[in-house]
Amino acid sequence: MGFHIVKRDSCPMWKKLSLYLGAVLLALVVGGLLLLAIGVNPIAYYQRMFTMGMIGNKIAYKTFENYLKVFVPLVLTSVALSLAFKMRFWNIGGEDQFILGAVAAGAVALKLGSVLPEGVTLLLMCLAGMLAAGLYGALVAALKVKFGTNETLMTLMLNYVALYFLVFLGETQASWNFFLDTSSARPVFANFSKEVSFPTIPIGKFQLNVCVIFTLIIGVLVYGYLKYSKQGYEISVVGDSENTARYAGINVKKVTIRTMAISGAICGLAGFIAVAGASHTISTSTAGGRGFTAIIVAWLAQFNTFVMILISFLLVFLQQGAIQIASQFNLNDYASEIITGDMPTPVKYHSQEIRAAYAEVEDLAVEHLVSMLPEDLREDYRQVMTMSGPEDEPLQPLVKAADKISAVIK
Repeated sequence: MGFHIVKRDSCPMWKKLSLYLGAVLLALVVGGLLLLAIGVNPIAYYQRMFTMGMIGNKIAYKTFENYLKVFVPLVLTSVALSLAFKMRFWNIGGEDQFILGAVAAGAVALKLGSVLPEGVTLLLMCLAGMLAAGLYGALVAALKVKFGTNETLMTLMLNYVALYFLVFLGETQASWNFFLDTSSARPVFANFSKEVSFPTIPIGKFQLNVCVIFTLIIGVLVYGYLKYSKQGYEISVVGDSENTARYAGINVKKVTIRTMAISGAICGLAGFIAVAGASHTISTSTAGGRGFTAIIVAWLAQFNTFVMILISFLLVFLQQGAIQIASQFNLNDYASEIITGDMPTPVKYHSQEIRAAYAEVEDLAVEHLVSMLPEDLREDYRQVMTMSGPEDEPLQPLVKAADKISAVIK
């Protein structure tokens, strides 16, 4: 007697919700057992985690303000990536577009913040961030439609180009580098909180940053754009079948470049909000992995912007809650990953293209490391790193099993 697994043609909403809820509850139970095993009360842990330590906290409003500073950029980046994903254009470059937007916005703040009125500076920062990231996204799309490049690999590699550009700015002390604080003996990014800051709406002691309202409006607009506009219809048709789109008279190249430009621009908008509404400086941790987390959020939400808001709300709640309880329970802030699971894995293996791109990046990393060694040692270490030696063949199933166990534990 065998089992045959097939994909359902349809699934009622109540059943989907039940499966999602069951998965969450199972994760909580497994996480609770692990917490018990290390001597931590899971009920007290979860109570503190899901309230972010706000119960009985006299400055709970500050905790929630900090929560929103993380939540808003993640939602915007997820919404941005959903535009490209809807078109089946695998934009894995949310991180680099976020960074470019933050750098461009920071440049405007540092050069013009002390000269122009605050409102004008904020507007120019927003436009600069969106323009820089939008052009970055459009470049990838143009290479795709002109030369047939692999957008997954291209956007993935450009993440590191943007990151190392940021590292270069942060480590290069020179007269032209206005990003650094000139009053510091060592290279430190300058802070522009005195020049520009997002306005807030006071609600008692709590200060509601206007970028929260702005983000919700963007989410509604993107939802309407995808669902009810002509351009949104073209994105759906191109995503379903490029040949059908061409037969219907849709300019596939134009739609691809336009959509990626918009996707990149919204990522840049998220970068602008991160530096103008929260940190007031740029750094190598400005993006903080949000570009990769946003991929998970977009896929889990099935590109529905309203669902993205809910999923982002939950993920950030877990992350911030884990930070709050780290000291109290003597655990590090990665404990929440034990509860949430290894979510990047299903995204990584969802598409053969994405899987192949990751494999190619890993191969490039191995070659880069090997090239740093003396020539007579390179081949030996290449075999060790790739497990390609004849004696490694029996070990490969064990390594694969260890990877699976690691994913389960995470």
